[in-house]
Amino acid sequence: MTQTNMTKRYSIRELAEEFDITTRALRFYEEKGLLTPTRSKQTRTYGNADRTRLRLILRGKRLGLTLEESSDIIRMYNPGAGNQQQIQTLISKIRDKRAQLILQQQDLEHMLLDLADAEERCLQALNDAPQQRKA
Repeated sequence: MTQTNMTKRYSIRELAEEFDITTRALRFYEEKGLLTPTRSKQTRTYGNADRTRLRLILRGKRLGLTLEESSDIIRMYNPGAGNQQQIQTLISKIRDKRAQLILQQQDLEHMLLDLADAEERCLQALNDAPQQRKA
């Protein structure tokens, strides 16, 4: 980590190691316009704002948000105007994701019951079948 004018700067390797992601992922986020490192020839350096955006991107990913959804929410950030809209949008996305996961959980529970039932029928069929003699 280097210091320039009291602003912390991070190399691509430092951020990748800190967040346990690949440098390729960081370049991908840069390509999508989510991170804006400064460049000096082939060297990228990231500032605190990039580090914060990366943390938010990865948090959104853990919450099941798409990169586009996370990007939209991050771009809403406006410290001067308050972040009510950003927070409301995030709450809405969280509720949508929770509802989707509950439906998936119910589907999985039904599938598990169907599998247990099918297994029981198969075991019963084996028990009811006449035993075959070995030749």
